[in-house]
Amino acid sequence: MNRIRQDRIKKYIENQNIVTIKELRELFPDVSLMTLHRDLTALEEMGVLTKFRGGARSVHQRDEVEFDIRMKENNAGKLSMVKKAMKLIKAQSSLFLDASTSNLFLASKLPDVDLNVTTISPNIALELCKLKNPVVNLCGGTMNRRTLSVSGVNTLDLLDRINIDLAFIGVSGCSAEEGFTCGTEADMLIKSRVIRKARTTVVLCGADKLKRLMPYTFATFSDVDYIISDQPLPEAFVQKCQENGVKIL
Repeated sequence: MNRIRQDRIKKYIENQNIVTIKELRELFPDVSLMTLHRDLTALEEMGVLTKFRGGARSVHQRDEVEFDIRMKENNAGKLSMVKKAMKLIKAQSSLFLDASTSNLFLASKLPDVDLNVTTISPNIALELCKLKNPVVNLCGGTMNRRTLSVSGVNTLDLLDRINIDLAFIGVSGCSAEEGFTCGTEADMLIKSRVIRKARTTVVLCGADKLKRLMPYTFATFSDVDYIISDQPLPEAFVQKCQENGVKIL
């Protein structure tokens, strides 16, 4: 029975890339939590998956999709989200834009008005330099070549010293059960730090991200104020938003 169950888990993770313990308990309601953990350990030893707290991911699942690939994905959806995001931005406010490609699109559409914008993305900083009026703050840190973003102690130090009116945060994956997720611990630390600092947090979540779940949860629904998507959200998401007072745009 162990081999049959482990084969089912293997096929599931090959299709979904990531599995949580909660999902496994739903798939195998008669199996103990300890047994499921042993199954994941056995599959990890076989080289099928990599365990993380609360679940496991396929060895073929990369932490983050490379920037140039993400720039070609769902661009129409990103532009749709940007139009909604623009309605929240007011002159003389302080913004934070993370390194998501949705925020690069947002930066390209910002009005040339008095704004103070902080980012961890050199690409976004360069895009903003095309405007004359916004003050542009680029965090220092260690460059991630895959995501074209900076992170580290210096990044977190600057974020601790600034005030943020409105933070726009991209996601790599999300679910009604696990919240908003990303692929690296460094990205999780930055996003969660910004959310604690910001007066208002806006999550940019394209419909394509609803099908993915990444290893690190950086926020739950109670941590954010707005969710902007390019398509209607599933009922489970809408219910979570209503329960936590999150506005959907």
